[in-house]
Amino acid sequence: MTTTYIVVADASRARIFTRTGRKLNEVESLVHAEGRLHEGDLVTDKGGDVHESSATASRQAGGEEVATQHHEVIFAREVADRLYRARVDNSMEKLIMVAPPRFLGHLRDKLDAPTAKLVIHSLSKDLTKADCDKITDAVDDLR
Repeated sequence: MTTTYIVVADASRARIFTRTGRKLNEVESLVHAEGRLHEGDLVTDKGGDVHESSATASRQAGGEEVATQHHEVIFAREVADRLYRARVDNSMEKLIMVAPPRFLGHLRDKLDAPTAKLVIHSLSKDLTKADCDKITDAVDDLR
């Protein structure tokens, strides 16, 4: 029987499921606490205060969320590494990715080429807080 992995992720949490038939089994949950912080909480000076000049400079440069995006990329790499391990362990034969559009893009960018070839579907949706039944319904037709 083919093992399909389903990763349901956002910038702060990734839930990894395996699917047998129609039944999902959550096998792992990864948490990235920095993904829950706001930009001002991530950009601080040595004293722990918000560094106004950095925040202002990044806003003026059009990169209001530079630190936030940096942490999203770090977490996307962590999730991609976990998926890589599943592929090289021969436990994953197919992959479905479910994430908000921006994080889905980061995740796609961080997958190695052989793992990326296993992706059979991507769904641009945030279901990290959804129950298993709702996730099952969302991915049921994706085979």
